[in-house]
Amino acid sequence: MNSTERLRLAVRSPADLVAAVPYLLGFHPADSVVVVAMRGRRVVFAARADLPEPGGDPRRAARHLAEVVARQDTDAATVIGYGPAALVTGAVDAAGEALDRAGLVVLDALRVTGGRWWSYLCAEPACCPPEGTPYDPAASQVSAAAVFAGQVALPDRAALAAQVGPIDGPVRLAMRRATTRARRRLAELTGEAVGPIEETAGVAEKAGRAEPAERAEPGERAGEPAGPTEVSAAPAREAVGPVGGRAVRSAGAAAVRTVFRRHRRGERLGDDEVAWLTVLLTHLPVRDHAWSRTDGRDADIGLWTDVLRRAEPELIAAPGCLLAFAAWRAGHGALAAVALERVLAAHPGYSLALLLDDALRRGLSPSELDGWPATAGTVLRRRKRRPRR
Repeated sequence: MNSTERLRLAVRSPADLVAAVPYLLGFHPADSVVVVAMRGRRVVFAARADLPEPGGDPRRAARHLAEVVARQDTDAATVIGYGPAALVTGAVDAAGEALDRAGLVVLDALRVTGGRWWSYLCAEPACCPPEGTPYDPAASQVSAAAVFAGQVALPDRAALAAQVGPIDGPVRLAMRRATTRARRRLAELTGEAVGPIEETAGVAEKAGRAEPAERAEPGERAGEPAGPTEVSAAPAREAVGPVGGRAVRSAGAAAVRTVFRRHRRGERLGDDEVAWLTVLLTHLPVRDHAWSRTDGRDADIGLWTDVLRRAEPELIAAPGCLLAFAAWRAGHGALAAVALERVLAAHPGYSLALLLDDALRRGLSPSELDGWPATAGTVLRRRKRRPRR
């Protein structure tokens, strides 16, 4: 099944829903609270947040989850907490209350741990025994249907983060050498030495920034400890010119066209191709051209995952953002989130990463991304943060 198609699973019981959640998120959650939202009889959205620390107040994260879910035009939801009762119960209660205040019907509230699930809303021992109800996701028809449809549920969020982590060993050494050659090639193209470029505001910065919110990992196949952190020799720079000018834009357009064509043919990109692309992507016109050609196709996700993993640490910002956009566009919220985490860990001021991260935290629906990047500023300005109450 193409990744831009919605996952359709027949969910008829709490056990079915518990089995479906890892495929909705893309990984098996742990120490988490998950909200699965419905429109009519159809599951349309899932969002996840970490459980609070012992003694922590779960209400802030619960309010944010409810706000994100409410933006999806849903009318009902089930709350599922993963972990020990001492941590889960308060978080599930807070989420249920927040959803109720947001006008959503809470269909059920569950706790899952150790291969069993409990319902906070069912007091009938016949269907919800106090010792919990055992379930086996491996034997579930829901799991079988998801696997048959080509869906994958990774063991945990760390496994998902590893999928966008850097490639080491001989490949890293080869990429380092290729990037050195690419920098020299760019210097010859522009007639100037390659050095630090003063960051200039681009399309992303014009859209504005919002106050950071709790991570909720939204998505139609939503989802997300933190991914690998890299130490960069210098912050990512966003060059808009005049360095290189038309020559860089032309070279960038040609490089983007070539890598898209070759990757969609199933051909592996050479080290020099990837290095040349990553150097060119530091120029905003080139990056935005690549952005305009990126959608939620499997091929786009695969391309930018490959480029991100092979890029040198100081050059991961643009490919990481392009991967996040493609994943988000496809409804893979967790993959988008871990890609942005890696970018922001290394380059905390990169404006496009901040823009995408803010929109992802707000729970912006992938369906609202039509026309990006041209409409990026308009969409974000429409969603200015509300005044605090």
